[in-house]
Amino acid sequence: MRNRLMIAFGGFAVLVAGVFGLYAMVFMYATEDAFFDAALRQEAAALMRARRHDGRWETPRSPYMKVYTDVAQFPADLRTPYQDEPWRHEYAGRDGRHYHLKTLQASDSAANAWLVAEVSQQLVVRPMRDRILQLLAWSAAAVFALALLIAYWLARRTAAPLARLAAQVGSITPQHLPALPIPERADDEVGLVAQGVAELIDRIRTFIEREQEFTRDASHELRTPLAVIVSTSERLLDEPGLSPAGRQHLMHLRQSASQLEQTVGTLLSLARESQESARTGDPVVVLPLLERVILDQAVLLEGKPIELDIQVSPDTRSVLPEPVLHILLSNLIGNAFAHTEAGVVRIWIEHAQSQDRASLNIVNSGHAIEPDLLATLHRPFQRREGSAGLGLGLAIVRRLCERYRISLRIQSQDADTRVELDLTPLSDRGA
Repeated sequence: MRNRLMIAFGGFAVLVAGVFGLYAMVFMYATEDAFFDAALRQEAAALMRARRHDGRWETPRSPYMKVYTDVAQFPADLRTPYQDEPWRHEYAGRDGRHYHLKTLQASDSAANAWLVAEVSQQLVVRPMRDRILQLLAWSAAAVFALALLIAYWLARRTAAPLARLAAQVGSITPQHLPALPIPERADDEVGLVAQGVAELIDRIRTFIEREQEFTRDASHELRTPLAVIVSTSERLLDEPGLSPAGRQHLMHLRQSASQLEQTVGTLLSLARESQESARTGDPVVVLPLLERVILDQAVLLEGKPIELDIQVSPDTRSVLPEPVLHILLSNLIGNAFAHTEAGVVRIWIEHAQSQDRASLNIVNSGHAIEPDLLATLHRPFQRREGSAGLGLGLAIVRRLCERYRISLRIQSQDADTRVELDLTPLSDRGA
């Protein structure tokens, strides 16, 4: 905006200076011609009076004027132009000569004459033309410089607050919503825009805080009754005399309560994690955390002929925060356990050739995911038919992956489903 304003002011100044210079030159030449025409009229009037008194044309009083009674007597550099354009009264000759001409009308048309003034020595503008043009050029340059200074001053007062506001708005992120300072002059356009943006940021910050508080409070309130349901169902399963159908119902109740407890824990962790910046920390050893997650999700394997094949090196590490990695592993491994009725669940680490990228792979056998559902599986409340979950797990996983810039790929072929989770954020690769 500053450059555009300076270009506009500078261009306008040059245009005005050019038009003024053109008008000045035209005015000077027109004034000079008017002076010569007036001198010719005065001399012609005197000659006409003398002609009426003496019957002949006298010699003009001005030495640069002559009377010609025949066009053939004209100077050669005047005769030809006059014969071509007899209506003109000003002609440019050779070698710098310049002629002004006036016809003398006698009572006898045959005795007409022409009063010719060769004014090359009387010209005022032509000898000064170069100096005048230089003066106009310097004046235009001064006006141009003054216009640039005014434009720069005006741009600083107008564009600088707008540029600062744009920089401040550009630095805003969903995780960092600072209070936007209001310019000193809040009554101008920039101040009104800044005030509107500041109010919008305040509303967004209030909405985010209210959402986080609700999620945190609701999760806290739900954890206690869910823990009671889980512990009560476990005690009931130990009671003798339960029918097979009753025991099956209790197992389903405990599994559903465990899944809901995991979802509540995930929401609570997200609410707590969202208050912090999405940055990586010290490397976390993956294997111990993976073992804890498998133990937590083992309830989903009860009564199923499932074999676990885990190939994870004790040296495998991830720079993701431990709570985030725990949420990701819990959701992905929990989904694999829940949707496998029999067979093998394989978990292994795969390294890229550059060795700066490691990915966790989970493959479970079961029912293949339909292509249409696979494309929308990461959306909230999208789930397979017959799934006992709420359809929030993969949506939460996808949000965390986007926030921490890690890749998640889900493939389904035949009866196998493969999930590949990168353990290294994109910004940390190759560092």
